[in-house]
Amino acid sequence: MKNLIAFIVKYHHWFIFLLLEVISAVLLFQFNSYQGSVWFSSANAAAGKVYEWSSEVESFFALTKVNEELTQRNTYLEHQVATLTDKVAALTGDSAIMQSTQIKLLSQYKLIPAKVITNELSKRENLITIDKGEADGIHKDMGVVSGNGIVGIVYMAGQHYSIVIPVLNTQSNISCTIQGRGYFGYLHWNGGPSSLAYVDDVPRHAHFRRGDKVVTSGYSSIFPEGIMVGTVGYVFNSADGLSYRVQVKLSTDFGRLRDVCVIADDTMKERIELMRAAQDSIKVIR
Repeated sequence: MKNLIAFIVKYHHWFIFLLLEVISAVLLFQFNSYQGSVWFSSANAAAGKVYEWSSEVESFFALTKVNEELTQRNTYLEHQVATLTDKVAALTGDSAIMQSTQIKLLSQYKLIPAKVITNELSKRENLITIDKGEADGIHKDMGVVSGNGIVGIVYMAGQHYSIVIPVLNTQSNISCTIQGRGYFGYLHWNGGPSSLAYVDDVPRHAHFRRGDKVVTSGYSSIFPEGIMVGTVGYVFNSADGLSYRVQVKLSTDFGRLRDVCVIADDTMKERIELMRAAQDSIKVIR
């Protein structure tokens, strides 16, 4: 203890100097907007790089599991394609129809691959950060998907990074439909398990069963029709008793989310801009 006290007394002027430097820096960045913005931008860039490096290390150790899942899913999809192709060929006598239809559908969209570098699960307003931004062609209101299904919507795009509002955010609101049934509602997450969400306002005369697929409806200006969302779990009455509230088991495993694709579609961008213009016009009229 005596040695420590002697050390502090001997070099006390250096400790005072460092303390004053810290106080000066805090005052400089807190009460000067320009210096504060420079510090904020630099800190964000540095934090982004650290998160990116951390994500790359985690991705490396998770590659074995990811590769196993991709192999299983590719096998499943190949089996489905083969089955559907055989059915179409049996009905039409032309096995090329199925392939040409898929090619025509996929050719409308450009998919921008990105990696998840931060992924929140424990909050009510979770956010995801991806390593692509405006320099890569990403902008606000683009849809984000994974190999298993829907992920969320781009909320903010920087030059090299973007923030995504995922399904696991209480502010998320995505139009969905029960595949093959013709009924649609809006997907919400109100907290709780990361594997479950709910579709509200499904009509009471709707006919569906547990295990039915839930996909995007295509009614929004962000997601095309038919992107996998999940499967029907339990069904509840709404608070007013006038509709159903359907529990959906999400197809995307947000706990192991690493690779995503951003949907770049010029026609959707045009629809969003047109919708905003219409909303602004209505406000002016009112």
